[in-house]
Parts: sequence; structure tokens; C-alpha cells
Amino acid sequence: MTGLRWWVVGLVALATIINYIDRQTINVLWPAHIAPDLFPEMDADGHKYILGIVSTVFIFAYAAGQAIFGKIFDWIGTRLGFVLSIGVWSLATAAHAFAQGVLSFSFFRAVLGVAEAGNWPGATKANAEWFPTKERALAQGIFNSGAAIGGIISIPLIGYMALFFDWKIIFILVGLVGLIWLVPWMVIVKAPPQYHDWLSDEERDYILTGQKADDAGGEDDDGYNPTTGELLARKESWGVIIASAAIDPIWWLFIVWIPTYLFEVHNFNVKDLVASGWLPYVGAMFGAWFGGLLAQNRLNAGWTVNKTRKFTITLGCLIMLPALLALAGASTPWLALGLMFTILFGFQTAIGNVQTLPSDLYGKQTVGTLSGISGMAAKLTAAALTFLVPIMTAGANYFSVFVLGAFLALTAIASVWVLCGEIRPLKPKTATA
Repeated sequence: MTGLRWWVVGLVALATIINYIDRQTINVLWPAHIAPDLFPEMDADGHKYILGIVSTVFIFAYAAGQAIFGKIFDWIGTRLGFVLSIGVWSLATAAHAFAQGVLSFSFFRAVLGVAEAGNWPGATKANAEWFPTKERALAQGIFNSGAAIGGIISIPLIGYMALFFDWKIIFILVGLVGLIWLVPWMVIVKAPPQYHDWLSDEERDYILTGQKADDAGGEDDDGYNPTTGELLARKESWGVIIASAAIDPIWWLFIVWIPTYLFEVHNFNVKDLVASGWLPYVGAMFGAWFGGLLAQNRLNAGWTVNKTRKFTITLGCLIMLPALLALAGASTPWLALGLMFTILFGFQTAIGNVQTLPSDLYGKQTVGTLSGISGMAAKLTAAALTFLVPIMTAGANYFSVFVLGAFLALTAIASVWVLCGEIRPLKPKTATA
């Protein structure tokens, strides 16, 4: 089967789209449907505070899930790891229909968060297994664009469904989609590339040889695979962890709060949200493609992995920086949407290359672990910001939040340049002494 690796990354991207539709359903339905239905006695700040609580629970659970599923994917493999992750999160999404208040919503969001977290270490591990080093940033960009496409689709799709269906029915319908995805995944991804009988010998050699040439950093072809303790003793690992922890909250700021921000600051209603609330995610989609293609172009032009990753990550953060500061004073909805388009473009330009750093530094058996740990750190900082947003934006004033986002973008740049050192396959310290 020609180009099987692209079918695999396509399925992972589709899973990511479903992932984002599932998690965004509550954010789209909350301001005009769920909150007025369940909490009619509260004002807009009260509704925002409750959304902040259940979203914080979701992200904390997501953080734990990143570390848990990083290990699970390394233990049971990419194929079964995705089956477990998407199966549980789809059932958890449907269960939201039975939520009655803060406690039940928080419980279902926690289950959803743990299970949805598996998508990212799983995607990173699939990338490391199915692609040579020079194509990884593009592959990462493709499935990262799934997050953007999920954002683009979810706002008009869920908003349009809300015109015809009760919010409880919408959760059930959305949950069913992930269970359907399991069928092609089980059929197509039946083995890793070295054993998959649908792969041509040419494509198999292209994938595996491209990995060996660039990844071999230890005593065997699987690269350097340290213990978790040794992994955390390396400053390069902390460069990845801190970069992820700094940049990821910027994404969550918009994922959780775009509908509420537009309702509060620019007086949107559901029809306005359906018509234009999805536009920032178009910027994210283009940024994911741009970041991947730019990295691949530079590598093909002879740049080192070190130079390529640092350039692309820095560029993405510098695109975000002025737009975040300008958004703090945006006076019209179209200006705000344009600036959010730019911010999410810059974010996705950078994040795909941040997420490839574990596979640039370590062997295949460690990629899921570092990806999971850095993802957990990112979600902890994102949870903290999500909890603070209702407090920092009381009275619909978002100025301080967007300025904080600009500071986080600068922190991400500094961590990559200072801590990661030269980005290349690492070796045991005893081998370099």
C-alpha cells in the first residue's frame, strides 16, 4: 500500500479533530445553553467562574493523563494505546448528557481529560515510529492541524446543532463519532512499520533507514533510552518541559475562553459565534502546516535539526508576542478575531517543533515518557491559568491575561535556547565523558 505512513498520520489527525470537537462542546454550549439551564440564578461572572472550575478539573486530569498515557503507549504500543484512549474519552463525552451540576460535570470532565490526554503522547510516538527524522515536523504539523480543524469545525457545528437539539443530545451524538473512528484504526494500523505487511519494502526501508541515520545516539539503533530518573537529570529534558509548560497555556487560554470572551467583550450571540467564532482556528490550521513545511524545507536545504527547531520555534513565538499585546486593547470584534488568528498561527508554527524535541533528543522507547512528562507540566500551567482567568477578567477586562500570554511566549524561547543546548541525539553521559 503506497504511502501507508500518510494514512496513519491522517487517522491520527482525524482523532485529533474528534478530540477537539469533544472537548470544545462544553465551551460552545456553556454561555447560552448549559449555564442558563443549570444555573439560572447566576450572572455572567458566576457562570464564568463555574466554567473555570470544571475546565481546571479537566486540565488537571489531562495533565495526569499525559504522564499516564506516555507510559501506557510505551508499554502497550501505539495501536492499542489509541484504542484505550479514544474509546474511553468518547464514552465520557456522551456521559456529559447526564451531568446535573458542578460535581457531576467535574467528574465527567476528569474522565474525559485523562483519556483525551493519550492523543498527544500517542501522536508523538506514532510520528517517531512511522516517519524518518526529516519528515517528522511535517507529520507533527499535520496532526496538530487536526486540533485547529477541530476548533474550526466545533464552533459552527455545535452552535448549529444547538439551534435544533437539546445540549444533552449533542453530547451523545458527538461521543458516538469517536467510537466509529476505532474501526478504520484497527484495520489499517495493525502492526508497526517493521512488521506491517501492507508496506512496500521501499517505504519500509525509507522510514527505518531515515530514523537510524539521524536518531542513533546510544549503543543500538533504538537510540539513547535512559531511565526516568536519568531523563530528568538532563538539562535538555527540562528545556523541553519548560518550553511546553510556557507555551501550552496560550493555546488553552483561547480553547477554553474564545466563546465566553466574544460573548462578554464583543456582545456576540450564538448566531454570531457560528458565523465567525471559528476564524481564529483557521490561523491555527495554517500555522500547523506552515511550521511543519518550514522545518522540512530548512532540513532539506541542509540546515541542522538544531538550527531548524530553534529558528521555527522562535519565529512562532515572535509572531504571537505583538499580537497578544495588541489583543489586550482590541476594540472591535473583527480586530480581535484577526489578532487571535495571528496568535494561533504563531502558536501552531512553534508547537509542532516543540513537540518533536523528545524524538530529536532520545530513542523510541523514551519518546512517549518525555512527551508525557512535558505534556503534564504544560497542562498544570494551563490549569493554573484557566483557574485564574475568571478572577483576572472580572468585569470582562482581559488586559492582564493577554499580557501574561506575551510573557509566556518569551519564556518558551528562552528555555529552548538556554536549556536544550544543541538539539541532536543525546548519548549517555558516561559515553561522552
